[in-house]
Amino acid sequence: MSAEHAQPSGLLGWIDKRFPVVDVWREHLAEYYAPKNLNFWSFFGSLAITVLLLQIITGIWLAMNYKPSATEAFASVEYIMRDVNWGWLIRYLHSTGASAFFIVIYLHMFRGLLWGSYRKPRELLWIIGVVIYLAMMATAFFGYLLPWGQMSYWGAQVIVNLFAAVPDIGPDLSVWVRGDYVISDATLNRFFAFHFLIPFLLVALVFVHIVALHRVGSNNPDGIEIKENKDEQGIPRDGIPFHPYYTVKDLMGVVVFLAIFSLVVFFAPDFGGLFLEGPNFQPADPLKTPAHIAPVWYFTPFYAMLRAVPPIADSQFPGVVVMFGAIAILFFLPWLDRSPVKSMRYKGPISKFFLGAFIVSFVVLAYLGLQPSSDLYTMLARVFTVVYFAFFILMPIYSKLDKTKPVPERVTS
Repeated sequence: MSAEHAQPSGLLGWIDKRFPVVDVWREHLAEYYAPKNLNFWSFFGSLAITVLLLQIITGIWLAMNYKPSATEAFASVEYIMRDVNWGWLIRYLHSTGASAFFIVIYLHMFRGLLWGSYRKPRELLWIIGVVIYLAMMATAFFGYLLPWGQMSYWGAQVIVNLFAAVPDIGPDLSVWVRGDYVISDATLNRFFAFHFLIPFLLVALVFVHIVALHRVGSNNPDGIEIKENKDEQGIPRDGIPFHPYYTVKDLMGVVVFLAIFSLVVFFAPDFGGLFLEGPNFQPADPLKTPAHIAPVWYFTPFYAMLRAVPPIADSQFPGVVVMFGAIAILFFLPWLDRSPVKSMRYKGPISKFFLGAFIVSFVVLAYLGLQPSSDLYTMLARVFTVVYFAFFILMPIYSKLDKTKPVPERVTS
């Protein structure tokens, strides 16, 4: 056995005989070979883990002083902000962290679209990632009601009432989700329980995601499988050990991210009303509806789709189907792309056009979802909803017809 694989001694050796610390270190860090041409877009995986840990830690500290009661919830948040030592900072870290989490995940998913990280052999990796995204949305939705402010209460009221649009079982389903006939203590308690529980499920899903990633290997901007070109020792010729090269690189990305994140937390924690809406600083009043009800910005693309679909027989069910379909279609992406190449770098102008149109549609829908409904905004939402779905539905056609560039045998710098 070579010296580098010698068994550890002392305390580490005692632990390693009972738990494979050294093997895990070697397999997932020191001897896990990642492509040598990873760039800026590779930061967002490690940043997502960083924000998840931040959310769990701050969430636990907030839960120590939060009271899930309709009569005490808002006051307990104010108590955290005013009387708990550093409570204002913990609350702002958590609220800003929620938006930061979605920003990082959206950029991480965009990287997947750019590099073709949903293609074979990473189909399951992509599916696990979409499940993580759904768990994030569920966590954010359950947490949305907890401050018991005006926008929290009425936003949750609107979203929960969507379940009533399901034919036949809708009314019973909405009562089951609320735990009562209206948003009440029962709703607040169960949402708090799920909001506290699901992040730990997220940790498990992230662990499975990383295991799946290390099984198939990291993708790269060229979409080339480095495992298919190894030297005599079985080491990928276009790979470098994840540690220390990418641990140091990711650490630099985390430092830069935390610097920007801190600026937002200390100088603009509400971010102009996007991260914390103004009405949410007012206690929930079931008798006073806000002039304009809209969810937090990371839900607004799907909320705009919901409003864009006209009701049928006074039922919003078609809009609900479109809204959930916009997320469900992500699961089928690995089998919709028929292009002979993975990376957008080597795809033709048609694929690049559709990807650009998709990104524009998502951003515009996010903006429209924040605005009060009007005839113009509804028409634009319908147009961009069609563009959003066209990216997926037409992909088997345009990805196969598109003229691609030759892919090099080795990764490029």
